[in-house]
Amino acid sequence: MAGFRSLARQVRDPRCDLALRRYSLRKCLERFAPYGHRATWDHLCARHGIEPEDRSPEPARLIAALDELEAARAVWLAYEGDFAERRKREKHDGLRRPGSFDDWHRLTWGGNGVARCDDPRVHPSGSLAEVLRRLIAGLEGDPGDACPVCGAVRGLVWRPALTHAHGSGPVCTGCGIVVPRPVLTSEALDQVRAGRSSSARTLTAA
Repeated sequence: MAGFRSLARQVRDPRCDLALRRYSLRKCLERFAPYGHRATWDHLCARHGIEPEDRSPEPARLIAALDELEAARAVWLAYEGDFAERRKREKHDGLRRPGSFDDWHRLTWGGNGVARCDDPRVHPSGSLAEVLRRLIAGLEGDPGDACPVCGAVRGLVWRPALTHAHGSGPVCTGCGIVVPRPVLTSEALDQVRAGRSSSARTLTAA
C-alpha cells in the first residue's frame, strides 16, 4: 500500500495522466484528512477551484491543494512528535493526563478526523494548517467554553448521534467541527448537553 509521500509524488509527477494524479490526491486523504475524507476533499476543492467530480482538473490546482494538505500534515506530525515526547517524560515522572484527553488523542493519531466535520459540506474557511494550529493551541492550553478553531462561544450544540463519527459530541455551528471534549471545561460540556448553548457568536477562521 502506497504511503502519503509516495502518493504525493504521483500527484506532482507530470508524466502521470491527470486522472491518476487526481486519484492519488484522493488517496492521500485516506492517510491524512483532518476534517474527515469527504469534508477535507470538499474543502480543498472549494479553496483551489477544483470541481469535485472533475477527473482531469488543472495540474496547478491539484498541486496547490496538495501543498495545503502537506503543510497541515507537517503541523500535525510536529505536534504528535512533541506529544509523544511529552508523554514519555510524564510517564517517567509518574504523571498522567486526564483519561478523556488520552482517549481522544488515541482515536485521532495520524491526524484523520482530528477536526472532524459532522456535515462534510460545512467546514472552516481558513487553511488546514492554520485550523490545526488553532486546534493545537486549544489542546495545549487550559480548557475553556469556546470552539478552539473559530471562537464560537454560544454556537456549540450537542449531537446525540454524530453523522460522520461514532457516538455523540459537541459540534460547532460556526465552523462545523466536532469540538474535542478535552478543550472544553466540564461546565461548558454540561451546558452544551443541556441545550443552553444554541446561538452562534463566531470569529472568522481565516
